[in-house]
Amino acid sequence: MFTIMWWVVVAVVVAVLGYFWLLARQNKYWLEKGVNQGRNMTIFGDSWKVVVRKQSFAEMVQEVYNKFPNCRYSGIYQFFAPTLLIRDPDLIKQITVKDFDHFVDHRRFFSEDTDPMWGKNLFNLTGQKWREMRATLSPAFTSSKMKYMFSLISQSGEQFVNHFLGKNEDLITLEMKDTLTRFTNDVIANTAFGVECDSLGERNNEFYLMGKEVTDFSGVRMILKVFAFIASPKVCRIFNITLLSQKVGTFFTRLVKSNIESRKKHGIVRPDMINVLMEARKIAMTHEETQPQQDAGFATVQESELVKSTKTPKAEITDQDITAQALGFFFAGFDSVSSLMCFMSHELGVNPDVQERLIQEVDDTFESCKGKLTYEALSGMKYMDMVVSEALRKWPPAIAVDRVCTKPYTIEPKTPDEKPVHLENNSLIWLPIMGLHRDPQYWPDPDRFDPERFSEENKANINSYAFLPFGSGPRNCMGSRFALLETKTLFFYILSRFEIVPVEKTQIPLQLSRKTFNVTAEKGFWLGFKRRVKVY
Repeated sequence: MFTIMWWVVVAVVVAVLGYFWLLARQNKYWLEKGVNQGRNMTIFGDSWKVVVRKQSFAEMVQEVYNKFPNCRYSGIYQFFAPTLLIRDPDLIKQITVKDFDHFVDHRRFFSEDTDPMWGKNLFNLTGQKWREMRATLSPAFTSSKMKYMFSLISQSGEQFVNHFLGKNEDLITLEMKDTLTRFTNDVIANTAFGVECDSLGERNNEFYLMGKEVTDFSGVRMILKVFAFIASPKVCRIFNITLLSQKVGTFFTRLVKSNIESRKKHGIVRPDMINVLMEARKIAMTHEETQPQQDAGFATVQESELVKSTKTPKAEITDQDITAQALGFFFAGFDSVSSLMCFMSHELGVNPDVQERLIQEVDDTFESCKGKLTYEALSGMKYMDMVVSEALRKWPPAIAVDRVCTKPYTIEPKTPDEKPVHLENNSLIWLPIMGLHRDPQYWPDPDRFDPERFSEENKANINSYAFLPFGSGPRNCMGSRFALLETKTLFFYILSRFEIVPVEKTQIPLQLSRKTFNVTAEKGFWLGFKRRVKVY
C-alpha cells in the first residue's frame, strides 16, 4: 500500500512540475522574440477569463488590445498557441493585402474527412482549394447579383412587417434575437436554398430549428467542443469529434440534394447560391458586372484582383461541396447578420434622435418610390448607410479574425524599441477588430453611437484599416453586400410602420453575455414595436 501511495505522490508531483514547465515555456515564446506580452499562468492563456465566464470574448479582445497601447503588435496565447496580435492599421494592410501570399489561410479547425460540412466550407479551406472555391462563389455576390436577389429579400421584409401589422396592439414587446433570426432564416432559406419559409407564422418549422442548432454555441457540451477545437484540432480529428450533429448534417445534405435534382428535372433557375454552383460545374464563371450597379454601402468590401483572376476549378464540384458552401452562407446569414440587426435595433431604441432622422429618410424614400421599394432607392439612402456603418463599428459581428503564416515572414522594425520579428510557417496572427473599432485614437468617444462619423464630410478622415467589420484583404467576408442589403431592407420596412422603443426589460446600458461564444446581450434584446400614426 505504501508503495502505491508513493507512486501516486510521484505522479502528482511530476504532473504539477510538467504543467508549470509547459506554462513557463509558453510564457517565453514572445519574450524571446522581443515582443511585449502579458503573463497568464494557466493552460487557457489569455482566454482564461472567457473560460471561467468572467469576460465575454469581445471584452477579452479589447483587454489584450489595450494592454500595450503604444505598440504596433503584442503577443498573446490561445491555450498553448502563441498568437501575434496586430494593432497597427498600416501593418494590417501590409500583412493582409500587400503580403497576402504569406498569410493566405485561416487557422483550420475541421477536417474534410471527419467533418465535411465544415471542413469543405470556404472559411475553412486553405491554399489553392480556397482560391478556386472563392473564385467560384464570388460571382454570386456582385452588385448586379444583389440587385437580382433584391426582390426575394424585399418580399421577406414585407412579410415580416405584415405579420406584426396583423396584431391588434399599439405596442408589441419582442425579444429581438429570436424575432430577427426568424427573418434572417427565411431570407437565407429563400436566397441560398430555394426554400420559402414563414418562421414567424410557423415558429417550429424544421428549417428554423435546424438553423438554431447550427448557430447555438451555448451550453456546457458545446462550449467544451469549441475549446477542444481551439486547443487541439488534431485530437478532435483523431477521436472523430464533429461540431455538427449527424441530424443537422443529414438534413442539409438531403435538402440540397433534392433541390438540385428538382432543378435539373424541371429546368428551374433561381437567383441564388445553389444555382451559381450548379452553373460553375458546367462553365468557368467570371466576376465581371453585366452593368455597373450602385453598391450596398460604405462598409462594402471589394473583391481583390487576386480572386477575380483565379480560374474556377476543372474538377467536379460535388453535391457535398455545394452543401458545405450553402451551410457556411446560412451560418453567417442566420447568426452574424441577425446580431448586427439586434444591436442596431437597440441603438435606435435608446437613441431616439437618430431613429427620428432615419424615419424621416424612410418616409421620404417611401414617397419617392411610390410605396414600392427599389434596389436603387434603398442604395441611395445616405443616412441609413451611416446608421448601419456605425452599428458595424460599435458592434462588429466578427470580434477578431485570424491568419496563418503560410511562408516565413519578417516584420521589420519601425521604432527604436523594436527588433525584427521572424514568423515561421504556421505562426498565428490576430486582427483585433473589436479593439480597433473602440480605439479613441481612431474613433473619438468610441462608446457613443454616432452615425455622423460616416457622413460625407467625415468619411475621408476614416482610417480604412481601423474599420474592418468584414475583415481585410482577399480573405475578407464575401457576403458584405448581402448583409448590408438585407439589414437595410428590413429596417426600411420596420421603420415605415413602427418605431422601435425601449420597454421595461430593455437593458440600458447593454452588456454582452459571458455565457456563450455568440456575441449577444446578457439579458436579451428586449424592445418594443410601437405602431406609427402616419398612414401612407
